[in-house]
Amino acid sequence: MRFLRRIPLPADLAAEVAAGLLVRPGRLALTAAGTVLGIAALVATLGLAATAGNHIVTRFDELAATEVVVQPAHAGEPGEEPAGVLPWDAQTRLERLNGVRAAGTLTKIETGDLPIRSVALEDPLAAALPQTPVLAASPGLRHAVRGELAAGRWFDRGHDARRSRVAVIGQGLARRLNIAQPALRPAVFIGDEAFTVIGILKSAAREATLTDSIILPDGTARDLYGLDHPEKVYIDTAIGAARLIAKQAPTALAPHAPDSLVAQMPPEPALVRARVSGDVQAMLVLLGGLSLIVGGFGIANTTLVSVMERRGEIALRRSLGAQRRQIAVQFLVESAAIGLLGGIVGASLGVVVTVAVAAVQSWTPVLAAWLPLAGIGFGALIGLLAGAYPALRAARLEPIDVLRGEG
Repeated sequence: MRFLRRIPLPADLAAEVAAGLLVRPGRLALTAAGTVLGIAALVATLGLAATAGNHIVTRFDELAATEVVVQPAHAGEPGEEPAGVLPWDAQTRLERLNGVRAAGTLTKIETGDLPIRSVALEDPLAAALPQTPVLAASPGLRHAVRGELAAGRWFDRGHDARRSRVAVIGQGLARRLNIAQPALRPAVFIGDEAFTVIGILKSAAREATLTDSIILPDGTARDLYGLDHPEKVYIDTAIGAARLIAKQAPTALAPHAPDSLVAQMPPEPALVRARVSGDVQAMLVLLGGLSLIVGGFGIANTTLVSVMERRGEIALRRSLGAQRRQIAVQFLVESAAIGLLGGIVGASLGVVVTVAVAAVQSWTPVLAAWLPLAGIGFGALIGLLAGAYPALRAARLEPIDVLRGEG
C-alpha cells in the first residue's frame, strides 16, 4: 500500500490529490472561482494602473511638460503696480530663445457691467451676457495654449499693429450669441463698441476659459481700454526644454530685474507617474484583496467539507499505517492545488483584461514580467493557508472515533 511507506513518493501523493480533486470537478471549479477573481483583479489592477500611468505621463510629456507660464512674482495690493511688469513685446523676445515653439500674452480686461450682445439695438429678446470674460491676447497665444479653431481664423500681427476692431470668441459663447459663421462677418458688441468676429475657438488645452470668452488683439485692447501691461505669458516649448526656458524667460523679459518675474515649471514626470499609479491602484487593490479573502474562505470551507465526507477513507488509511502528517500533507496539497489552479487562470485572465482594455483605449499595455508569476504563486499561497485548518482537522481524526460516529 502506498500510504504504508513512511514517506510517500511524490507520484503517489500527486495521484491521491488528483483523485480527491477530480471526483467532483464542478465543486472544484466553483471553489477555485473566488481565487480566480481575486488574482485576476489584482493582476488587472496593477497592470491597468501601470498602463494608465504610462499613458498619462506620455500625455503629460506632450502637453504639461512643454508648458511654461511667466507672470509677475508679486501682484501687489489692489490699485498698486505689481512688483514685476511684463513687456508688450514678450512674444517676440521669447520666440528668440532656442526651444520655444510658441509664446503669447494673455490679459483680462475689466469691462465693468457693459453688456455683451450680438445685435446693435437694445432688443429685449437678444442675449445679453454681462459676465462674459473679455481678454486681450497676442497673436501667438493660440499656438501657445494649443488652441483649435472651429471656424474662421485667429488674428495676426497685422490686426494687432493696426489695432483692428476684430475678435475671436469661444465656441460656448458663440452658441449663446447664435454666431456660427465668421465668414458672414458677424459682430459682437461690448457695450457700444462693435468687433467683427473673425474666428470661433473650439478648444484650448492649456486655458479652458478661452472657450467661453471674447478675445481681442493686444493692440486693440490697449487702445480702447488703456491696458498697461500683460498679466501673463504662455510658452510652448520643445520636449525637454521647459526647465531651461523657465530659467531663461525671466531674464529675457526683464533683464534689469529677472527676480521680479516667476516662471511656473511642470512637475517631474516620474512624480506624476507615481501619483497616478498610487491613486489608481489603492481602491482596486483593496477590492482584489477582498476577493482573495473570499476565495480563501471558499477553499477552506470546501476542504473542510471534503474532510468530513472522507472520514471513512481517512480512518481506513490511518488503520493501515498512514501517519498524521501524511494525511495533513495530502489535504494541504489539495488546497494548494486549488489555489494554484485559481492563480493560473486568474493571472491569465488579468493579463487578457489588461491587454484588452489597452487595445480598446489605444494605449500601450505595460505589465511587469513578474506580475503574472507572482499572481500564480500568491494563489497557491492562499490555498495553502486556507487548507491549514482542514488539514489539521483531518490529521486529528482517529479511526475508533469514526467507527463510533464521532469526530
